[in-house]
Amino acid sequence: MDTDTIGDPVDINTIQNDEEDQDDDYDDEDEEHELVTLGFVDKPKNQWSLLRQYFPSKAGGVPAWLDPLNIPLGRTSLCDFCGDPLQFLLQVYAPIEQETTFHRMLFVFMCPSMKCLLRDQHEQWKRHSEKPSRSVKVFCCQLPRVNPFYSYECPEFNESHKPAGSGVALCDLCGTWKGDKLCSSCRQARYCSEKHQVVSWRLGHKIACQQMKVSSPVFGSNKSGHPSSEHHKVASNNVWPEFEIIIEDESEYNRDISEDNNTLANSLISRNRTDDTMNSLLDNFQGDHDKRSWAYFQERIAKAPEQVLRYYRNTNAKPIWPVSSGRPSKADIPRCSYCSGPMCCEFQILPQLLYYFGVDNELDSLDWASIVVYACEASCEASLPYKYEFAWVQLYSPSPTL
Repeated sequence: MDTDTIGDPVDINTIQNDEEDQDDDYDDEDEEHELVTLGFVDKPKNQWSLLRQYFPSKAGGVPAWLDPLNIPLGRTSLCDFCGDPLQFLLQVYAPIEQETTFHRMLFVFMCPSMKCLLRDQHEQWKRHSEKPSRSVKVFCCQLPRVNPFYSYECPEFNESHKPAGSGVALCDLCGTWKGDKLCSSCRQARYCSEKHQVVSWRLGHKIACQQMKVSSPVFGSNKSGHPSSEHHKVASNNVWPEFEIIIEDESEYNRDISEDNNTLANSLISRNRTDDTMNSLLDNFQGDHDKRSWAYFQERIAKAPEQVLRYYRNTNAKPIWPVSSGRPSKADIPRCSYCSGPMCCEFQILPQLLYYFGVDNELDSLDWASIVVYACEASCEASLPYKYEFAWVQLYSPSPTL
């Protein structure tokens, strides 16, 4: 790997050791009484329930943009390492009782390349870089109750409900980003990037293009900004499987967990499922700190082993870390880019999500220990429809020197 393109190596262990003793706030025992909401994935009973007018929390598939007109453009939608369009991971509907945040949605995107995620680790440890390069990006969109897109009253939960405003046409391949590039031949198919146009051509648009010249369009987004049925079928081969995120309080799962080591070692594994990655981790941990972190992580996760999301949104909330290395100190979390105020832990994405996405358990497959999203504590207003928030990615072992 060319180190000139990513800067000088950073010793992660040195940074961690310097900060760990100063940062008592990240002790596991302090998290014992935090109120946590858990997220589980499930196939939706009705596909229409994941459309934007129902303000869904969802994972995989295509995003349900809260502001469907002013979605992120240009390089903000790309992986800063390989330059490919980012893939939609999940979104969480998290309104706050303020006028400007009556509707509030956080979106997480990432590059599916593990190679890029390893480079992301290097950039992550560069404290407060002005223009950090990332393969994981978080956007927050906030709308007041009176807005151009949604009714003032809560929508009826049925298929007939329509949003008040329309959205931009989306890419015919990924259904995620703005389709501002037209096929030069049929002038109907839309793409967010040259990369997706080339992929679409190879996947069948070469043939469909001729048909589209002489018939009504069967590809592309409709005027409301939602993919048409044909578009959804095409896009589904280029996105992760789509799930609804079901929310439940962790307190509902409180029960005695066996202290037996074998139980703890397997408690993260869902019933009748095997995850070789999780089991093999126990053999790789070194030192008491890792073992202690893993035991505590297992104890909390074992209450509801199928959880993929832990939602906090509390100024004192702290995530649970599977391993002790690779955790941020307070100084590693930047201040809000817009108001310069502090950021707080909003939610945590667990690696179990990869199982539901069907990601292969190979050496070079996408993997993480935890993704923790930090958002502006004040949920400040900004001139941008979609604000950058911050994601901290912890891997199971520090990435090698790049």
